[in-house]
Amino acid sequence: MARVWRNAMRVGVVLACLSGTVLAAPQPSSAAAGFATVMSGLPDEFVADGEVRTLTAVVSRNDGGGCVKVRWSMVLTVDGLRLNQVKMDRVEEDGSFPVDIRTEGSVARLTDRQLDPGVLCANQTVTARYRVAFDESVSQGRVTLAAEAYDPNLRLLARQSASRNVIGPGFGVPTTVPTPSESAETVEPTESAVAVEPTEEATEPAVAQVPPATGRPTSGTQAGGFGVVQAAFLLGALLLFLGVGLLLRLRQLTRTADAEESGRRPFERPRRWTPARR
Repeated sequence: MARVWRNAMRVGVVLACLSGTVLAAPQPSSAAAGFATVMSGLPDEFVADGEVRTLTAVVSRNDGGGCVKVRWSMVLTVDGLRLNQVKMDRVEEDGSFPVDIRTEGSVARLTDRQLDPGVLCANQTVTARYRVAFDESVSQGRVTLAAEAYDPNLRLLARQSASRNVIGPGFGVPTTVPTPSESAETVEPTESAVAVEPTEEATEPAVAQVPPATGRPTSGTQAGGFGVVQAAFLLGALLLFLGVGLLLRLRQLTRTADAEESGRRPFERPRRWTPARR
């Protein structure tokens, strides 16, 4: 039995060491080191006059590493207005760039279906362009834009956010009607602009495992790579396999110890009862 207890203690030590390895595994950081994202083209405040404005997000790399492709994701959060009062379109030099739209409450996420045409190398940049317009029915509100750059494995490289007020076309402006020569020309939204509202595509996004529309960066399972969740499942399966094998080994040792102990007992033949002689 002493041998059985020693083996049981060894099993406990092995499982404890493996469990400690899981707990001590480093957690993914919110953004990769050596990358930075900057947004430009933002006005001091947006005017809800239907005019289309072009915004840019630029990601750079300064860690001296190799080249990597980039997938852009823009998180749009509104306050005081509705998502269907905002129109946003992801564009490239050759026109509109396909995106998937995922909405949750007052937050929408527009994620590129394809990788950006550019390549991010050391001391170089990759730029994403967005066209945004606000419906004239907006009286007053606030919008927050967060540009996020991911690598092909959906690892967050860099993130930059900015908030701006949105005012109606007549908010804070004198009520006098300007003459036609004084009125500013309004640029109508293009047909390629996409209203940010729930669509059928939003329920089944083509880009799986893109962080949900929470407005915060997440680093979940990485598509096409070996992420933390896969490693956890693999380690769990390994622990289960080792535990079952060790339990079977302990059962075999216990049976062997019991057999050895019973073999050391003297064999006594059963006595037959005989009547006493008179």
